Amino acid sequence: MAGSPAAVKFLTNIAKAAAGLGVGASLLSASLYTVDGGERAVVFDRFRGVLPDTVGEGTHFIVPWLQKPYIFDIRTRPHNFSSNSGTKDLQMVNLTLRLLSRPDVANLPTIFTSLGLEYDDKVLPSIGNEVLKAVVAQFNADQLLTDRPHVSALVRDSLIKRAREFNIILDDVAITHLSYGIEFSLAVEKKQVAQQEAERSKFLVAKAEQERRAAIVRAEGESESARLISEATAIAGTGLIELRRIEAAKEIAAELARSPNVAYIPSGQNGQMLLGLNAAGFGGR
Repeated sequence: MAGSPAAVKFLTNIAKAAAGLGVGASLLSASLYTVDGGERAVVFDRFRGVLPDTVGEGTHFIVPWLQKPYIFDIRTRPHNFSSNSGTKDLQMVNLTLRLLSRPDVANLPTIFTSLGLEYDDKVLPSIGNEVLKAVVAQFNADQLLTDRPHVSALVRDSLIKRAREFNIILDDVAITHLSYGIEFSLAVEKKQVAQQEAERSKFLVAKAEQERRAAIVRAEGESESARLISEATAIAGTGLIELRRIEAAKEIAAELARSPNVAYIPSGQNGQMLLGLNAAGFGGR
């Protein structure tokens, strides 16, 4: 029994040491924080406020309870939003914008103080709609299609400038979708049909004009041909005409000779005799 108080004291000391180690480990764990790759940290101090320096990647020390780290993702992130804007000729246009944004690392303390961790969701939709409406209002509805590269460039430059005012960097700005209202779409379709009809009418008029010119040229050629034939006949007689008539007759006879339903009957009495025999034969039947 004499050793019991010593054992109790020993166990008590071990328990105190374990408790001290536990408290020390907890304090050490609370004093360290890690910033992963693609992240930066801003430290808030209860006495001094947000510290002006940005903390980079790695494991860092803070004073427990007195300081608290806030982690920012500094990698480029995509954002999509739509806007219904009015054009210069009072047509409504639906536009979808795609942004690639990231924070300005050097100004993360300012971003945290003024906007917080969700800075992009607070700023980008509002300035995006503002810039889209301002740019679209400078163009007519049809110009948004014909001058789309120019419109995109204006939107991109204006948005980059506005985002820099909030310490946000835009790596890319693109208009991914553009559509008009039903009324304007129907009007554009009717306009296209009318233009096609107008082009078709122009083609028909041009075709008729070419046919008229061809007819005039053909008539002039025939007239010139008749004049030359008349002059040749007056000079050389009708021998050429007779030759052409004989040649035409020979061609006709050659065509008829190839037909099995055509028979030749000689002229004169022989022909009359053959005709009489054929008539008698038909009568006998």
